[in-house]
Amino acid sequence: MSDATLRAEPAPGDTVWVEQVSWFDRIPRSVAMLLLAVAFIGLWHLVSTVGIVSPIILPTPAETLRHLIFVGENLATGGYMLTSLLVTLQELVISFALAIFIGFTLGVLVGETAFGERAVMPYLVALDTMPKVAFAPIFIAWLGFGIESKVALATFIATFPIVVGTAAGLHAADENARMAFKTMGATRWQTLVKMKLPMGLPQFFTGLKIASVGVMAGVITGEFLGGGKGFGELIRVASTNLDTARVFALILYLSLLGLLTFGLVVLAERKLVFWHRSSVRAAG
Repeated sequence: MSDATLRAEPAPGDTVWVEQVSWFDRIPRSVAMLLLAVAFIGLWHLVSTVGIVSPIILPTPAETLRHLIFVGENLATGGYMLTSLLVTLQELVISFALAIFIGFTLGVLVGETAFGERAVMPYLVALDTMPKVAFAPIFIAWLGFGIESKVALATFIATFPIVVGTAAGLHAADENARMAFKTMGATRWQTLVKMKLPMGLPQFFTGLKIASVGVMAGVITGEFLGGGKGFGELIRVASTNLDTARVFALILYLSLLGLLTFGLVVLAERKLVFWHRSSVRAAG
């Protein structure tokens, strides 16, 4: 078949369906995000200044911006807030590393063995259905008010998505590829390392991205309920003093830290799962 045939125009009598894209869907992503942010801030300003909501409950955007600048200056000059942020960052890194190790290990056990799938997985599901915040007092009683209890709670929250993602990735391996490895005499370990794990990386990173969000929530919840010296404790003190603008400012900086964690996971996915570009772009 020639190139001319491949590029041939439809016959006059053929019906060609062309999807009509509305002007709303043609707005660039950056412009749409900016317009949404402006609309949100405008509505926020209207609600807070008209008096619909008390300023103690909802501060004005200007007041929140003032506290954002104050917190940023304190962080930039190495003040006490930077020390608190470093404590939270330490808890976040340790918790995420432990969650990856435990979640990957259990995921391989569940996805690769019948014992893991039939005996271990039901207990993991049962644990995941429990209200994890309720475990915070237990971890504090066991491990004290140091970073250990915060790390335990955050790891507990972030582990299950990684288990599910790893197990799903191992089950997603192509049956023809499995038979090819078996025909070539590959051992079970070789099949796992050279075929199942590489093919299951997209699902593994899906679980990792969910865990990167949950681990931040676990760390801050542990600090909020169990004291300590992190950003969660600063939020607790500010909320006790009814300083809502300071609470909003601290939460926004924590959201930036959470976005950074999520972005690092997406970056690693783009580097390691380069052959799965469509899903990586959708996730990023």
